[in-house]
Amino acid sequence: MSEQSLKDEATSAGKPTAHVDAGDAGYSKSLKSRHVNMIAIGGAIGTGLFLGAGGRLADAGPSLFVAYAVCGVFAFLVVRALGELVLYRPSSGAFVSYAREFLGEKGAYVAGWMYFLNWATTGIADITAVAVYTHYWGMFSDIPQWVIALVALAVVLTVNLISVRMFGELEFWFAIIKVSALVVFMLI
Repeated sequence: MSEQSLKDEATSAGKPTAHVDAGDAGYSKSLKSRHVNMIAIGGAIGTGLFLGAGGRLADAGPSLFVAYAVCGVFAFLVVRALGELVLYRPSSGAFVSYAREFLGEKGAYVAGWMYFLNWATTGIADITAVAVYTHYWGMFSDIPQWVIALVALAVVLTVNLISVRMFGELEFWFAIIKVSALVVFMLI
């Protein structure tokens, strides 16, 4: 190879190509801090708090608060540990990349599938809760619950596929509704 062709290769290597993969372009910030904060608060409240806490509170009484507090402390400690890992070794991958690094391929495989099963089950439970809520308040009571759940799933899927900003905005307003309902329940 000639010296000129080596120089040409070296200078062209730093130039971006016209066909860059979207993943190579980097991440963009589409969510504002208000979105992220309210998504976190709304996720912490959860749908099950409204749907199942009444029955659990009647069965367990005040000890339910102790059980929630203990679980909350453990969840806090796990999130703190994950935060320490992120600060120690930043990674653009999910926490499964940390499981791969520290536990090996088998640990990452199990962690990834358990995470998927957790959110698949939680998602279906939330969609089912939407159908239960609509039937409880008398809206759409003549429509079967599975149809309402399917429509809710289609709406959530569509919003997630359209844009991150729209997802953040909807999650923000749904979290506002949850927080408002919780405040009203506390006052009553």
